[in-house]
Amino acid sequence: MRIMGVDLGDKKTGVAVSDALGWTAQGKSVIEAELTEEKLDYICSLIEQYNIEEVVVGLPKNMDGSLGPRAEKVLEFVEQLEDRIDLSVKTWDERLSTVAAERTLLEADLSRKKRKNVIDKMAAVVILQNYLDSKNP
Repeated sequence: MRIMGVDLGDKKTGVAVSDALGWTAQGKSVIEAELTEEKLDYICSLIEQYNIEEVVVGLPKNMDGSLGPRAEKVLEFVEQLEDRIDLSVKTWDERLSTVAAERTLLEADLSRKKRKNVIDKMAAVVILQNYLDSKNP
């Protein structure tokens, strides 16, 4: 069962996909689009390409667990995605996922420019891997 992880951003959206067994997350791409419709079209094409059965979208909660304006945008995006696909779409608390992704890239000794190009994809990997780990204790 392949699962897709999405780290939604205003300009860049990271996408990760699990292996067929649902154990590991691999970064697939970064969508560079500002229009929601373009993001939805691209995600739908990836869902078809990888035979995705479930989608997990990172939900940016505040450190106190409350939802801010950014989280409201994500929830609106999730609703629009659910209207377009006949799959389960879940949200996953993404607090500190970008920090974890940045730390991983720093440990890999990537230059600032290279980190900037892949940070969103890595954040999607962190979101998806955390979700997969919660399902497979």
